[in-house]
Amino acid sequence: QVQLVESGGGLVQAGGSLRLSCAASGRTLSSYTMGWFRQAPVKEREFVAAISRSGSITYYADSVKGRFTISRDNAKNTVYLQMNSLKPEDTAVYYCAATLSSVRASLHEYNYWGQGTQVTVSS
Repeated sequence: QVQLVESGGGLVQAGGSLRLSCAASGRTLSSYTMGWFRQAPVKEREFVAAISRSGSITYYADSVKGRFTISRDNAKNTVYLQMNSLKPEDTAVYYCAATLSSVRASLHEYNYWGQGTQVTVSS
């Protein structure tokens, strides 16, 4: 079992930046591929980014490529999502999740989820 807690969300103007953190407890984070997902109102939850166990492989949704960066610090049992050049369409609740599958795992392959953190980008 692993418990995940996100933080770092908030309100930011378009073009601004935020860094989300996901702290894990329970089993060591290095056992898992980690992902970030988001869900906007009346929309389905969608993939944002994923990072391999070692951090050597990353994978991004086209909509955030070049603007968002996923990273991890296994010693601190924490995963990060640096979000730059934010747009109003990035507004959503952001979730981190853990899977034993690869970085290209689908949403349904993620076994553990955090409670989410709200990101709101104003125009």
